[in-house]
Amino acid sequence: MPRLPSFYKTLFSFLFAFLQSASSFVILLQPSPVPSFLMSTTQQEIEVVYQPDSGFLEKKGVFSWPTWGCGVSKFPWTYGESESCYLLNGRVTVTPTDGRQSVTFGKGDFVTFPSGMSCTWDVTEAVQKHYNFF
Repeated sequence: MPRLPSFYKTLFSFLFAFLQSASSFVILLQPSPVPSFLMSTTQQEIEVVYQPDSGFLEKKGVFSWPTWGCGVSKFPWTYGESESCYLLNGRVTVTPTDGRQSVTFGKGDFVTFPSGMSCTWDVTEAVQKHYNFF
């Protein structure tokens, strides 16, 4: 077996002695409070760009997105992912279930919904929209 340099022998001897003596010690760890900046409860709001210009829509690629539509109705919805949409027709009021601000938007508006938000869609005029989940 090769010989270890004296530095490593000393280090191993020290660690071995420390571990043998440490086995008789009990170290009690107390949990420390989580800093407030790590516990942010800030929730993203629904963002509406009312009547954006064609340059904005082209930059987003809106007209290549799939479309979806529905008639006048009221229904619950939960966003598993964020969604942006551009309304081609219709009028809607979306009310989050957690106290965030309700928004009303319609034909020609661009809207972004945050991931994880549960809400109620109140469609007062039949909707047709381009949408994109991200």
